[in-house]
Amino acid sequence: MSKDSNTKYAILGLLTTECTTGYSMKQMIDGSLNHFWKISYGQIYPILKSLVEEGYASVRITEQDDRPAKKEYSITLKGEKELNFWLQKPLQEIPTEKNELLLKLFFSRHQDVANSIELLDQQQNKLQDRYNTYLRIKKMITTELNDELDSVYWILTLDYGLVTTRAAIDWCEDSKSKLRDQKEE
Repeated sequence: MSKDSNTKYAILGLLTTECTTGYSMKQMIDGSLNHFWKISYGQIYPILKSLVEEGYASVRITEQDDRPAKKEYSITLKGEKELNFWLQKPLQEIPTEKNELLLKLFFSRHQDVANSIELLDQQQNKLQDRYNTYLRIKKMITTELNDELDSVYWILTLDYGLVTTRAAIDWCEDSKSKLRDQKEE
């Protein structure tokens, strides 16, 4: 299944939360989904329009005095069934990650080892920042949102991020060590 069609299910899933407007969806995406599923603001409204056309969502329009009409979306029974059907489908494949660091390292024979170590340092610092962000989000969920029905699933996705990010940090450290050893030879 293509990323775009899976994004449709991400939006359907957001409709099962308290996200009822494109704006609230974008806030939820920026605060959580963007760590593992990128959705641009420009994708949200066309997908919502399509979901309404397909009968998976409904829209209620509220006129506002000094602003454009407010569109509030909700998932329909047909949408809930479609989301549930998708959730139960087996995964098709392990996604291939595009990783600029790995691409550069693959060809790094053509540069000084110190430059490769510097790239790994930069990556490790960014990963540490990400790791700290995940820890803050996890603390917020466990202290403020623990009563939410979805909280255990939010924690599962955060734990994945924490484990893989920690592994990537460790990999950076190990890779720098190997490059230093090679440089000394």
